Amino acid sequence: MTKVIGVRFRDNGKIYYFSGGNLGVKIGDSVIVETARGVEYGRVVLGDREVEEEKIISTLKPVLRIATEEDEKIHRKNQEKSKEAFGICLEKIKKHGLEMKLIDCEYTFDNNKVLFYFTAEGRIDFRELVKDLASVFKTRIELRQIGVRDETKIMGGIGICGRNLCCNTFLSEFIPVSIKMAKEQNLSLNPTKISGVCGRLMCCLKNEQETYEYLNSKLPDVGSEVKIVGGGKGTVQSVNVLRQRVKVLITNEKGEKEIAEYKVEDLHFRPRRKKEKVKMDDELKRLEALEKKERKSKLQ
Repeated sequence: MTKVIGVRFRDNGKIYYFSGGNLGVKIGDSVIVETARGVEYGRVVLGDREVEEEKIISTLKPVLRIATEEDEKIHRKNQEKSKEAFGICLEKIKKHGLEMKLIDCEYTFDNNKVLFYFTAEGRIDFRELVKDLASVFKTRIELRQIGVRDETKIMGGIGICGRNLCCNTFLSEFIPVSIKMAKEQNLSLNPTKISGVCGRLMCCLKNEQETYEYLNSKLPDVGSEVKIVGGGKGTVQSVNVLRQRVKVLITNEKGEKEIAEYKVEDLHFRPRRKKEKVKMDDELKRLEALEKKERKSKLQ
């Protein structure tokens, strides 16, 4: 185990680990640290704690110092300069006729580098643009292509739930999401209804996935036969996952068929078999293909 503190460089960015040393760093403090891209200004979001060494990806670097008033001034000045650089870069992109969308711009704390984030449909030859920008800013230039999810995370927005986007508020990293999660939760399998602002599947599908997996494991499959406690049997017509109730098609004493609802504990049935991850039914394959097709048409 290694003692670390967690630092963020953006309000909703990834948390990076550093060694706090004997500086007495507390949550909320602004600190100056050395990173792979140079000296940076960040904010402490995790206090002293011990983490497993496997979670520390690179060499653990120390905090250089707690930010001073002078450091705060430099940080605010860099933010103003970033806005100006953003406008200049937009003009240069237009001048060179490049098909790219500029998303954000930032200076490193020591002004050793200016980073420009952009999205594009494919690869962009921006060598001439870099030379042009370097002649203006007289420092190192880095153009970084990002995906649509990262674009949405930076830009922000309102989701279909009416709240600020999760990725722009509290999600520090993107989590894998699949259309199988929507099926498990009995949601509409129309990609347009389960996709977020970015056009990808909504991150919140992951939030209740474990709960639905657990509840579904306690229910019989639709179409399977069940035995009723007290006598009788029938075929499962539908299930209510959250209420843990099952509608069963049974034959009454008169020989007529009717649907009755039972609590899951009032039924005997074979437990669901765990599906192998490698296997995916034709419906899911079709839906994933449709999602890719719609995503491609949006880009065009």
